[in-house]
Amino acid sequence: MSVSEQLRLEPIPEWIRVRVTEGGNFKELKQIVQGRRLHTVCEEARCPNIFDCWNRRTATFMILGDICTRACRFCAVTSGRPSELDLGEPLRVAESVAELGLKHAVITSVDRDDLKDGGAGIFARTIRAIRRRSPGTTIEVLTPDFQGDFNAVRTVVEARPDIFNHNTETVPRLYARIRPKAVYANSLALLRHVKALAPEMVTKSGLMVGLGETEDELLEVFRNMRAHNIDVLTVGQYLRPSKKHAEVARYYRPEEFVRLKEQALAMGFGHVEAGPLVRSSYHADEQIPAARKSLLAG
Repeated sequence: MSVSEQLRLEPIPEWIRVRVTEGGNFKELKQIVQGRRLHTVCEEARCPNIFDCWNRRTATFMILGDICTRACRFCAVTSGRPSELDLGEPLRVAESVAELGLKHAVITSVDRDDLKDGGAGIFARTIRAIRRRSPGTTIEVLTPDFQGDFNAVRTVVEARPDIFNHNTETVPRLYARIRPKAVYANSLALLRHVKALAPEMVTKSGLMVGLGETEDELLEVFRNMRAHNIDVLTVGQYLRPSKKHAEVARYYRPEEFVRLKEQALAMGFGHVEAGPLVRSSYHADEQIPAARKSLLAG
């Protein structure tokens, strides 16, 4: 299903717009990804921002294959039994980052609950491979929860990404329905552990809205995040990938995102991105300066 087909799945409000433009940069990036047998979350998760991001020469590489061991109700990535590890993948990602001349690289993955370390070792190898070939590139990782394994977290942190991101996704009350194999407390504890290991590292988390949560529940999650020293917050509208996924409970209006951003900033986040089409990695390169400034001020 294409992005345009996805957005036609059900009526959406006028303020949610996606500009579909397959420019030269889009086509070049697509050729590089396909030529090196890589995956991007932009494609696998049917992100509505793919045309904007790829035309800006930014992409989020998805490592550890394209089959997830979980089946979250919001996610379009295929679930099932993953194939064996591709040990050449870190090098191919690093080569792609270098060829694209990326100033900021975002690396995410499927959940690999079948692996002892949850794939943390491949994350670390990918970070180091990028560092060797593109020393001026900043690196952001968006990791799974590693089933609460702090040793796996340490493996990734010791590879020294610039931003460590793990999404909380939704409010605790909705976890059983939306994110049944995850534990809310584990997601927060993971990011607190990152800060304990590397206080100077920027930590980040994201939430979807429109799944049936209340504003009070969202604000409570914001407060929990700040209590765990999370620096950057992203808040975006949930869009239903297919009829098999959770329905949209409601669409937030632009002014509601403005209010949520103001309330989050007042709690002390270093940077907040909030809007209908905001996704975890959208314009991620622009978030580092404000977050680092906040860390220095703190």
